[in-house]
Amino acid sequence: MISTTTTPIEAVRLPDPYPFYARLVAERPFAYDEALGAWVAADAAAVRAVLGSDALRVRPPAEPVPAGIGGTAAGEVFGDLVRMTDGTTQARLKTVVADALAHADTARAARLAGEFTREALAADGDVPYEELMFAVPARVVAALSGLTDGAGRQAARAIGDFVQCIPATATPAQQQAAATAAARLRQLLGPGLTARGEGLLAELVRAADRASWPHTAPLLSNAVGFLSQTYDATAGLIGNTLVALARGAGPVAPAAPSDIEALVREVVRYDAPVQNTRRFAAEPFVHAGSEVEPGQQVLVVLAAANRDPAVNPDPHALHPGRVNPAVFTFGASAHRCPGETLAVALATAVVTELLAAGFPPSTFPSNPDYRPLANARIPLI
Repeated sequence: MISTTTTPIEAVRLPDPYPFYARLVAERPFAYDEALGAWVAADAAAVRAVLGSDALRVRPPAEPVPAGIGGTAAGEVFGDLVRMTDGTTQARLKTVVADALAHADTARAARLAGEFTREALAADGDVPYEELMFAVPARVVAALSGLTDGAGRQAARAIGDFVQCIPATATPAQQQAAATAAARLRQLLGPGLTARGEGLLAELVRAADRASWPHTAPLLSNAVGFLSQTYDATAGLIGNTLVALARGAGPVAPAAPSDIEALVREVVRYDAPVQNTRRFAAEPFVHAGSEVEPGQQVLVVLAAANRDPAVNPDPHALHPGRVNPAVFTFGASAHRCPGETLAVALATAVVTELLAAGFPPSTFPSNPDYRPLANARIPLI
C-alpha cells in the first residue's frame, strides 16, 4: 500500500520519489488525497484527461492572479502569461508565443550557453553549479531578447526574484521583490518590442503581426515569461542530467553533443525537472467514474505519468535515445510549454561544456539534497 506519510508534494524532494509514484500509478491512478485536500492524477490516462479538459483551469476561477501581487507590476505580468490563463484570448496569444519560440535561434542559444559556461568555469574555485544551472540559461534568453552584458545579468537576477511570486507559498516579502523585479524586467525588455531586427522579441513581434494580434502589453508580459519559464525548469534539467551522469548514465567525457542531447531528452522524462502542476475545477469533471466538483483542485503528477508502463515500456530504466517516448513534463493540450526545444539545447550545451572542460561525471554529486519546492525537482549541488 502507498505510504500515508508521503504526499506527492513531499515526494518531489525525496532522494528517489519514483517508487512512490509507481505505487500511485498502480494503486491510485486518479483519487482524492485527504492530506492534500485535492484530487491526484497520476497515470498517463488521468493526466491526459485532466490536461485536456475544458472544465479545469490553470488558476482558481475566483483568483486569476494571486491576491498578494494584485495591482502590482508582478500581478499585471502574471495575469497576461499564457501559462497562467485560459480561454479563447489565451489560445490566440499562445499561438503567437509558440510561433515566436518556433523561430528561436537554438543554434545561437547553444553557442551562447557554451560561451557563458566557459566564462563561469574560468574563475578559480569549485564548479559554480548555481550559476550554470540558473544564471547561464537566463542570460542566454536575455541575450536572445537583445539584452547583453550588464543588462543581461540584471535580467537574470531579476527573473530569480520574479519567479518567487508564482508558488502559493510566496511570502509578502517575496511578492514585493517580484513586483520590483517585474517592473525592472519590463523596462529592460520593452524596447525590444519596438525593434525590427533579429532575436526572440523581434520574432515575437513578427508572430503577433502574422496573427493580427494588436496588444503590446501581453507581448511584453510573455517576453518576461520567456525568462521565467526558462528559470526553474532548465535549472532542474541541467542539475538532474548531472546527477544522472554521476550515477553512471550516459556518455563519459569527452562526449559528442548529440550523445549529451539524447541523455538530456531522456532525463526530461526519467527525472522530470517539473514534477507536477495543478488544475482547478470551474465545472464538474469526471474521470474513471470519479467526479471533481467545481471549486476542487487536481494535482497533476507529470513525473508519475512519465513512468507509466502503459505508455513507456521499461519506464524505470534510463535509455538515452528511447524511441517515441510519452513525455508529460512540458504539459499537454492548450498549456503545453512550447519551450522544450530551447530548454534541451541550453542544458545540452552547459553539460557538454562541463565535460569538455575536464570535469568528469565522478566530480558531480550523485546523491544530492533537493530544493524545498512543491513542483520543481532541482538538486542542491
